[in-house]
Amino acid sequence: MAQLKIPATALTVRGGRTLSGTVMVDGSKNAALPLLAAAAVLGKPVTVTNLPASSDVVALTTLIASTGVLANTSGPHTVHFTPNGRVGRIDRALAARIRASYYLVPALLAHGVADLPWPGGCNVGERGMDLHFTVYEAFGDTVHTDSNGYRIILGRARERSLVEIKLPFRSRGTTVVALLRALVAQRPLLLHSPSLSPEVTGLVEALGLADHYAAYLPDGALYVEPGAACPVRWKVPGDKIEAGTLLCAMAATGGHGRVLGVDSRHLTPLTTLLTTAGFPIAIVNGGVELARGVSPTQKPIRPIKAIASLESLSDLDADFEPPLMALALTRTGEHAFADEINPGRHANLLSQLRRLGAVIVEDSPTACRLTGPQTLTGARVEALDIRTGAALMVAALAAEGTTVVTRVDQLRRGHADLPGKLRLLGADIIDGPPEG
Repeated sequence: MAQLKIPATALTVRGGRTLSGTVMVDGSKNAALPLLAAAAVLGKPVTVTNLPASSDVVALTTLIASTGVLANTSGPHTVHFTPNGRVGRIDRALAARIRASYYLVPALLAHGVADLPWPGGCNVGERGMDLHFTVYEAFGDTVHTDSNGYRIILGRARERSLVEIKLPFRSRGTTVVALLRALVAQRPLLLHSPSLSPEVTGLVEALGLADHYAAYLPDGALYVEPGAACPVRWKVPGDKIEAGTLLCAMAATGGHGRVLGVDSRHLTPLTTLLTTAGFPIAIVNGGVELARGVSPTQKPIRPIKAIASLESLSDLDADFEPPLMALALTRTGEHAFADEINPGRHANLLSQLRRLGAVIVEDSPTACRLTGPQTLTGARVEALDIRTGAALMVAALAAEGTTVVTRVDQLRRGHADLPGKLRLLGADIIDGPPEG
């Protein structure tokens, strides 16, 4: 009998190699999760393709089977969802391991009640559920909480009147659950200050294919009017964050190459920043290309200034910031970074980069600066969250000597095989700690 392969808990990265070539990204975890949640509430057969085999996506797909929907896989990246009305007991231990478990609430409310543990996921600071609860209360639902989790009971609306909600900031998760709650209630929704991220705009387009009306108004509000729905096939877009991480890895090692399978428009905030920092990016058929012959120590046109924000389409996604910080350590200039969206991430990221010898000045818990280039030396580091793990891979590839990255289960939550893609570009990465 064949032995099951147990995933390695650590990776050994030998730095000093130039990364170049062509690589294809997987589907986006951040885009896949809302589409899976929508498939659970649509009430019609749904096929979702290009799903990444990241552990968070696998977990949510498994949990959806307890919401009255049958999930059948077809190949490694396709799942067919068919409503069957058989609501089962939620695996609370599995739900507690992922942040995205809150996406199950609308599907469970279609059957009367959602009873879930507090979500897990990356430990990157306070990301509470209060804003989500505000959405459900606006639909007339009742919310109960305790130390073990939360319970939401379906409200009994007598009419299908418009629900209007004003969000205090552009939360992606809250926008998704508000949109899906409107579909379950079959009530129109006017949502002010919705998320403008490609993951949400992609969901809006997907629902349009299923005969629901969902559109952004000229003032930026999101209007949703549920329709009858129809069977549909959705494709998860390529992972912009994985693409950005691969570009940063090539840039940090003085390499060049193409990253395919991603919509170049989703990368615009990142590629604009990279180009102004002296790493010209060109749009090619099916992706983007980092120009040949760029030296990491070449004086940049402009230092890297990665300030994460949610306010407009042109703002930098917070998940791009960690690999950019790793790249900046190799780049001449005084560079600045800020991420108030995930207030605990800098504590994770900076502590690990410092193990490699990085010198980073903290101006606040969410803002820092550094002067490059710096000499990094291999060490033992921990992937304390998904994006910290990705940034550590970039830094390790640019460092002198050998780096051991532990807790790579965190990295797999967001990427099915980021090390494999880096190997295709020439990285020297082996599973497990170094022999001996």
